[in-house]
Parts: sequence; C-alpha cells; structure tokens
Amino acid sequence: MSQLNKLIDFIKNGNLILQILIGIIAGIALAWFFPSAAIAAGLLGTLFLSALKAAAPVLVFILVMAAIANHRTGQKTNIRPILYLYILGTFLAAVVAVGFSFAFPSTLTLVSSSAIDIKPPSSIVEVLRGLLLNFVDNPINALLTANFIGILAWSIGLGLALRHAAESTKSLVNDLSNAVTYLVKIVIRFAPLGIFGLISATLVDPATVKFAGFEQLKEYLHVLMVLVSCMLAVALIMNPLIVYWKIRRNPYPLVFTCLRESGVTAFFTRSSAANVPVNLALCKKMKLHEDTYSISIPLGATINMAGAAVTITVLTLAAVSSLPSIEVDILSALLLSVLAAVCACGASGVAGGSLLLIPLACSLFNIPIDIAMKVVGVGMAIGVVQDSLETAINSSTDVLFTAAACIAEEEKTSLIENVV
Repeated sequence: MSQLNKLIDFIKNGNLILQILIGIIAGIALAWFFPSAAIAAGLLGTLFLSALKAAAPVLVFILVMAAIANHRTGQKTNIRPILYLYILGTFLAAVVAVGFSFAFPSTLTLVSSSAIDIKPPSSIVEVLRGLLLNFVDNPINALLTANFIGILAWSIGLGLALRHAAESTKSLVNDLSNAVTYLVKIVIRFAPLGIFGLISATLVDPATVKFAGFEQLKEYLHVLMVLVSCMLAVALIMNPLIVYWKIRRNPYPLVFTCLRESGVTAFFTRSSAANVPVNLALCKKMKLHEDTYSISIPLGATINMAGAAVTITVLTLAAVSSLPSIEVDILSALLLSVLAAVCACGASGVAGGSLLLIPLACSLFNIPIDIAMKVVGVGMAIGVVQDSLETAINSSTDVLFTAAACIAEEEKTSLIENVV
C-alpha cells in the first residue's frame, strides 16, 4: 500500500520534467512494439490538446486583465528605465528569433495539405486589416471562437478600466487570475500522458498501422536546436549589448553573475515566480537600491519574458513554414515580433505557460487554433529543455536589467555630485 501511495504522490507532485521524459520514452516504445495500441493511445494526446485549447482563451483574458488592473503607480523608484529595458529586451529577443527562424527554417508534420482550408493573408496590409477587425470583435464571440487578438484587446481595456476600481474588485480579479492559473496547473500535470499519446500516435502510420520511423522526432530536434541557439544568442550576445549600452563598461561579469546565481536555479524550478526570492536575495547581495528591486523583480517575473518571446516566435514561424500556402515578408515578421513581445508579457507563471500563447501569434496569419494547438503539443514534447532554458533567460534577465539600471543611475548621480 505504501508503494501505491508513493506512486500516486509521484504522479501528483513529482518532477514534471522526469514524467515527460518517461512519457516520451513510453510513447516511442508503444509505437515500436504495439502500433495498433499506439494509435488508440493518440486519444490521450487529443484530450490533452483539447483541454489546452479550452483553457488558453480564458487564461489570456484573465491574466492580462489582472496584471494591468493590479499594477500600482506613484512610487518614486528607478522603475521606468528598467521597464524600458524589459520591453526592449523582450522585443529584440523576438527579432533575434525571427532572424534564426529565417536562417534555419523549421517544418513540422501537422496536417496534410488537404486536411484544412487555410486562407493566408496576401500582404502586410491585409494582416493589419485583419488585426484591426479582430481587435473590435465582440468579447463573447472572441472567447467562443478563440480570437486571441480580440481577447487581448478586451483584457487590456478592462484591465485599464479596473485600475480605478475599488480594492475589493481588484482583489476579486486577482483571485480569478489565481484560480485560472490553478486550473491550468492541473491541465499541465497531465502533460506526460498527453505527450505519451502524441508521440505514440505520431510515430505510427495510420494507413499501414506500422512504426513510421523517427523522421518527425528529427523535426522536433531541429526546432529545439533553433530555440536553444536563439536563447544562447539572447543571453550571451544581445543582453550584454543592451547592458553595455546602458552602463558603458564590460557587461560580461554582470551577465555571468546573473546567469550563475539566478539562471541556474530558474533552470531547475522552471518558474519565474518561484525564482523571485532568489532574485531578491541576489539583488540584496549586489547592494542594489531596495525600493527599486523590490518592485522590478516581481514585475519582471510577469512582463520581462525574452525567453517566452523566443519560444512564441520560433514555434509560430515553424507553423507558418509547415504550411506552404503561407509566406511571411519582413514587415509581417516585425509585426509578429511586436505581437510576440506583447504575448510574452502575458505569459503565465505556470511551467510551459508561454506555449499557450502561441495560438494568439498564429492567429496573425489566420492559422486555425486546431493547427496552432498541434504546435503547442510539439512545444510540450521538447519542453524538457525549452522551458528550462526559457525560464533561466527570463529570470536572470530580471536581475541583469535591474542591476544595469541601478548602476547607470548611481554613476549619473555621482557625476552630478562631482560637477556640483
């Protein structure tokens, strides 16, 4: 009985990374030895994707609205330059992801070309027109049809309006946000079963009911390599350039300190929110301005999401590349970078939360939610590495940009005092 209790506890509270790895291995084994059973197991993957599809619109609507409604103003800190760095870093991370995706395009086996009728936008003008029409969609219809652009517009509008509401109302909105996050956590706990079903069904040819080989796993590996390359470029090239622009000195000692003392912990916790205490302690150790980092670190855990912007951009462009009827020009790619940065700012603190915002970015190119959710499934399959690296980039950059802004402000104050 004790062994059974241990098994149940492992399923409920065990390491999700280890469970997903077990699911991937089990899915490959089932497809290899029992292909007919693997096709049946595909139902688990379908159920998992359906649950994600149901949760994603509500998640975006509530989380973004709550984040804006509960934002407090009026405190005198150095938060404004840090906020600018957060926004700049997240946007440039998406631009880096666009560059890597164009240089090393990824394709995924999502559906056959005749399985669904897709009408891609013909130009940037059509993209902008569709964007504007989606913005003014009825909010109920936006939720029912998973129009993420409309959902984002209404959540931002209501969030701004609720900033002037009573504290009890703001508290209710925050409680709703926590409740939705809790439900998504439950869904995510079923990721190992969902990935097991997706992998097992993917590796079997339904026409012959035989093992189809590892070609699609190669696709997953290629996408993962592009993601890892982007995140390393952001951490070791782009972020140091931003910090150098801010402090005008060698940025790498500060970069490596943040990666070592914040990034490593975040890699294993896979949660920016869970890494907030680590970041606060690191800021105190670095003797930064307490009134600044006490605000910027929790805020960064919510909106400073360079890693999430990379994930959203790369997987969205992988979906676009997988559908030959869609072509993306430079202007559309830049618009995607802006949208990915906005989406990343609303990413949930749940492990893998950025994946649930991919349908929003895919909607920019009229990609149906059914296909977008298959891309989310791919993201879940490679999430063992992707989500860990993403969180490490997100969390370590919170401290990095806070430190850069504080150092720049101290040097500016010192210069003024010397002049006077």
